Amino acid sequence: MTVTTHSLPMILAEVEVVRVQRLSPTFVRVELGSPALADFGVDGHLYDQRIKLVFPGESGRVPSFEGADESWYTSWLDIPAEERGHMRTYTVRDVVGEGTDTRLVVDLVLHLDDGATGPGSRWAAAARPGDRLVVVAPRRGEFFGGIEFVPGGAQRLLLVADETAVPAVAAILEQLPAGARGTAFLEVPVTEDVLDLDAPVGMEVVWLPRDGAPLGEQLHAAVVAHLGAPPDRPEVADDEIDPNVWETPTFSSSGEGIDDADTPHGDLYAWIAGESGVVTGLRRHLVRDLGIDRGQVAFMGYWRRGVAMRS
Repeated sequence: MTVTTHSLPMILAEVEVVRVQRLSPTFVRVELGSPALADFGVDGHLYDQRIKLVFPGESGRVPSFEGADESWYTSWLDIPAEERGHMRTYTVRDVVGEGTDTRLVVDLVLHLDDGATGPGSRWAAAARPGDRLVVVAPRRGEFFGGIEFVPGGAQRLLLVADETAVPAVAAILEQLPAGARGTAFLEVPVTEDVLDLDAPVGMEVVWLPRDGAPLGEQLHAAVVAHLGAPPDRPEVADDEIDPNVWETPTFSSSGEGIDDADTPHGDLYAWIAGESGVVTGLRRHLVRDLGIDRGQVAFMGYWRRGVAMRS
């Protein structure tokens, strides 16, 4: 196995699948190992820590990053498409082991609702121990970014996710302080996808299996009802949806400014992630219709239905 040098501020290394577990019809859990992961770490809790995985391309091999420097991403793009593979973003579900035996646990989603699939989903469906990927992940002592869950002193939490963001919410719930209070709404394709999650006693976890219902319908209705708003679902035209919508208290993909005004929901922190169209509709309802300050919310489009996401 190739392990890259430590010249980069993050881990950029080939990893091997150590274990594969099918959690449900939609979720596949893999454990990834490499001596390079001994340097994995962040300052504080991982929460929804994002990493990049590079899946094999048509050649069946992962690209080599041996000797990579700061231009590694540009150099990767210069590799022929069939050789460079596919880069996608995932959440660290857990970290097990230590030192050179450190393993990253990642839960991957099989997009089965409408037959659509991508390189990550295809790879996960056939994953076996011994398979190899490349990981881009935080190196202990270096800034990496990729954590959006920052509730500050909020007294109430609202976590909202479809299946693509369930692993992130599961990781957040496990790391919350014992006194945390709030609600997590989790929409998944089928009832069999309901998982047993650890959460503080003050955090209510509400599962919303679609079982054939339209994507996001139950999720939107549950969230607005929870906040005491009318159940009407705002119509969002396709040209109004940014596939990469990403609005947090410190960043706006649209360039929107941050409003620090007080609102009736000032004790609330909302973290909402999933399909971009559903997220856009919820953002419109919460920020525009309910007047919740956008500095209290993180809205993240993890994917867009019908659109191939690049990374």
